[in-house]
Amino acid sequence: ELIEVYVEDNKGPMVGMIAGAGLEEIGSNIQDMLGNLLPKKQKKKKITVKNARKIFMQEEAQKMIDMDNVINEGLDLAQNNGIVFIDEIDKIAGRNNSSGPDVSREGVQRDILPIVEGTTVNTKYGAVKTDHILFIAAGAFHISKPSELIPELQGRFPIRVELTNLSEADFKQILTEPANSLIKQYQAMLMAENVKITFKLEAIEELAKMAHKVNEQMENIGARRLHTMLEKLLEDLSFEAPELSGTTVIIDQQYVKDKLGHIIIDEDLSRFIL
Repeated sequence: ELIEVYVEDNKGPMVGMIAGAGLEEIGSNIQDMLGNLLPKKQKKKKITVKNARKIFMQEEAQKMIDMDNVINEGLDLAQNNGIVFIDEIDKIAGRNNSSGPDVSREGVQRDILPIVEGTTVNTKYGAVKTDHILFIAAGAFHISKPSELIPELQGRFPIRVELTNLSEADFKQILTEPANSLIKQYQAMLMAENVKITFKLEAIEELAKMAHKVNEQMENIGARRLHTMLEKLLEDLSFEAPELSGTTVIIDQQYVKDKLGHIIIDEDLSRFIL
């Protein structure tokens, strides 16, 4: 049963009025200030009793929270227990004594350096000191090397670990163990067309074997390879799904070989397709 209730309108008085690089944060701060000064607007909504109870409980709980304490505690946790992960750091590594794009890469490194060393960063909630924040950086370094980072930045990452390449067993785990693995995603997608697909263990092992082999033969892109391979494997099924409604398709080892085997053998073809 639906009832009519009046709830607070969370939309601020400014929406998309200021755009452009560097101005979005200004617009957000102005919106927050005006939102605190102006009275809260209410709007009428038709919702179920169950949802109305949740909204009212949330509004009453919000009144009991001291937001100043929440912000102070958040700042303290960020400064003393924060972890910042910098991915793809190899993309800003440049060769020494070079020009062109490498100059801008070095500029990015020098911008990151003071934050890693320890500085004060101004945020909308206040100043955050980065002295005790843990910084972790990762990169593939297929083309560049860690030694091509500027020496000052290298010195700020003293502990280095080299990860091993994914094995066939790792690929098999990735395909089967996660709650939202790629196989389960494709099964759910085809079930929308009332087509049930079942992967035999031998098919999953063959997929893992092929992914490992292609990564060894060409550029090693890790588990990303599986997405492209599964897309190619189920390409025909995806297009023919409306005509296959109500059927069950079993994917076995031979099916995988028939769909992907010739692509794996032809290195030039697999380079563009997989």
